[in-house]
Amino acid sequence: MTKSPFPEGFLWGGAVAANQCEGAYLEDGKGLSPVDILPSVEGGRWEAALNPTKALATEYDYYPSHESIDFYHRYEEDIKLLAEMGFKSFRTSIAWPRIFPNGDDATPNEKGLEFYDRLFDECHKYGIEPVVTINHFDTPVELFKKYGAGKIAVALIFI
Repeated sequence: MTKSPFPEGFLWGGAVAANQCEGAYLEDGKGLSPVDILPSVEGGRWEAALNPTKALATEYDYYPSHESIDFYHRYEEDIKLLAEMGFKSFRTSIAWPRIFPNGDDATPNEKGLEFYDRLFDECHKYGIEPVVTINHFDTPVELFKKYGAGKIAVALIFI
């Protein structure tokens, strides 16, 4: 048997970002995030990223986050494919506005929590360890409106 070049316990896996793959951008109580209002073409991208409030009032062709790969509805098929490839870990981010649509809600959105519970259960079913990123460019737009778009956007870009 050949010795693996990876150390014992190395997590071989795949990764996605919620804002780039989930789709279902307005389903089950999810709030908007910057990527949901980000234009698909140059010219308005920085304007939308730095000022989501203004972007909400502007007509754009939007970044494909609205449907993406529809991971929200097809995650079972995708996790099964990862298992078939022998992956032992799966890095994903949590869509903050799927859990807290306004960002500072007193109680979480149960439908959002249920989605991630099902996703992690599916990973465990195949022996895949979920590795979670809490925020990956998914700050709720409502926080931008409440606290000032430019300040939050610039802070997040440089984190």
